[in-house]
Amino acid sequence: MDSQKIRIKLNSFDYRLLDDSVKEIVDTAKRSGAKIIGPIPLPTRIKKFTVLRSPHVDKKSREQFEIRTHRRLLEIIDLTPQTVDALMRLDLSAGVDVEIKTF
Repeated sequence: MDSQKIRIKLNSFDYRLLDDSVKEIVDTAKRSGAKIIGPIPLPTRIKKFTVLRSPHVDKKSREQFEIRTHRRLLEIIDLTPQTVDALMRLDLSAGVDVEIKTF
């Protein structure tokens, strides 16, 4: 298990929740003795929606909405069983999506 590494991708609509979650993961991993690469800020995905303001006429009058998805990447190297246990017990915010891959 020492030669393995974990890559953690975090996604959230709110960058403050995302940064707090990243800080919790980094603190937990450092306390258990693992090495960390990151957090690496990935490009923010912006999805835009254009809708008509009026339900009947006036096609020129439109309104735009957007959803921003903020992303971060962490790599944890030199894993120990204590690191994995500590990360499994970690309670993160509900607004943060976490993807974990092992190598």
